Amino acid sequence: MTHQVHAFEPPERFVAGTVGPPGERTFFLQARGGGRLVSVALEKVQVSLLAEKLEELLSEAQRRFGVELPESPVSVGDNDPLDNPVDEEFRVGTLGLAFDVDSATVVIEAIAAGEAEAEVELGDDEADEDDDEEPDEDLDRLRVRLTPEATREFIERARRVVNAGRPPCPLCGQPLDPAGHLCPRHNGYHR
Repeated sequence: MTHQVHAFEPPERFVAGTVGPPGERTFFLQARGGGRLVSVALEKVQVSLLAEKLEELLSEAQRRFGVELPESPVSVGDNDPLDNPVDEEFRVGTLGLAFDVDSATVVIEAIAAGEAEAEVELGDDEADEDDDEEPDEDLDRLRVRLTPEATREFIERARRVVNAGRPPCPLCGQPLDPAGHLCPRHNGYHR
């Protein structure tokens, strides 16, 4: 099976963004560079977790390797919408992070969801014991290499995008629709 590796080392722009109204948003990672534009779809929780883990990775790189880290950006930074056209290359199943000490850059790899992922989730250990290949080796992927400064900007934007959705109910924490919602803390009464 043929697979594509969309590599941007470094990209002109790498952002998390959404398409659609709150409650119906589709989340994307989008990379632009060298006349190419690649958008991959993922879940809101993946964007949130990616921002959190990137922050941890930067802290660990500073602690272990003495990497100079920029402060969190004070200004808003890149707040532009996603570039058009937003064509989904694939849906992300796995996200990988690494820190390259030689170039002092962060490597983010988004790997497409596939059949191999389902086998791993089911715990099929016997099938892959003798096989040295990674189960996702034949899946499409997006690979981006960012400086610590660009990583900080990505983290800040990703957090803004995640928090820009529907406000949470003050009682149960579930998202509030414009028309309200059936709150379990009010025994199902419309709130």
